[in-house]
Amino acid sequence: MIRPRLFRLFPFAGAVLLAGLASCQSAAAAHEAVRLPAPVVDAAPSTAHDEMAVFAGGCFWGIEAVFERVKGVHQVTAGYSGGTASTAHYDEVSDGDTGHAESVQVEFDPSRVSYGTLLQVFFSVALNPTELNRQGPDRGTQYRSVIFYGNDEQKKIATGYIAQLTAAHAFAAPIVTQVVPLTAFYPAEAYHQHYYDLHPHNPYIVINDAPKVAHLQRLFPELYQASL
Repeated sequence: MIRPRLFRLFPFAGAVLLAGLASCQSAAAAHEAVRLPAPVVDAAPSTAHDEMAVFAGGCFWGIEAVFERVKGVHQVTAGYSGGTASTAHYDEVSDGDTGHAESVQVEFDPSRVSYGTLLQVFFSVALNPTELNRQGPDRGTQYRSVIFYGNDEQKKIATGYIAQLTAAHAFAAPIVTQVVPLTAFYPAEAYHQHYYDLHPHNPYIVINDAPKVAHLQRLFPELYQASL
């Protein structure tokens, strides 16, 4: 994958490849971001304590950047889910055979933003849920689309929302997002955290992730915050 290593270690090489990556931009644009309807089934507002949600869908840089800009979200951590602790390292996950998916753990205040609203944002602007084992220019099972539910309520809301979107023909192709139980979440290496904010001019970020943040601001102005 040229995405992380080349652009991070050789920024001038990334600039040279920017024109070539325009095809990735057009591929991403093929899925036009629209504000999807809110879930019919959702959690009731709660003031008990913060809750966690874990999502995967392509490179974690972009999903992290989106959720960091949602009001009611307190922290977002890039990491790995679906595999074991022994393989929760970027170089191994990048091989695509560890069972891990690049994921984000979202800590949120359920009195300010519901789990269902996070799902609405996820499906509306964070990814194309009809792409199997890929997102934009990235290929491999580590880039698959997954909702890792932490309890039965999250499972009910996630499966219900996918059924709702499917019945409404919200997408031209079938939704392939998996809904699976969360067994563990492993934070990624420090250099992956808050990558969007630390490297806003990285060509990959400009082409693939900045549009997601722009879509969030345009489609969900009432939820948008500049950043955490």
